[in-house]
Amino acid sequence: MSEQDDTEREFDIKWADGAELKEPSARARMLAARWKENPPQPQPFRADPEPRAPRRSSWRSTAIVFGSVAAIVLLLGYVNFRASY
Repeated sequence: MSEQDDTEREFDIKWADGAELKEPSARARMLAARWKENPPQPQPFRADPEPRAPRRSSWRSTAIVFGSVAAIVLLLGYVNFRASY
């Protein structure tokens, strides 16, 4: 491309951006037409889409972790005890 093509292109972009009336996008036109007939219900900011399943209680997770650690400690102690004979 020549330098003149770049300046013409820049002029066209400035001319298009400076337009007083801009046509809305196809999606904006579609939503405006749909909302005229059936307006959307108001929703709170960052609303949860659906209720989630209840989370596991923290004491269960804690018991599983401590139980696993205790089982590993006992297993290692048993292996070391058997190795001493």
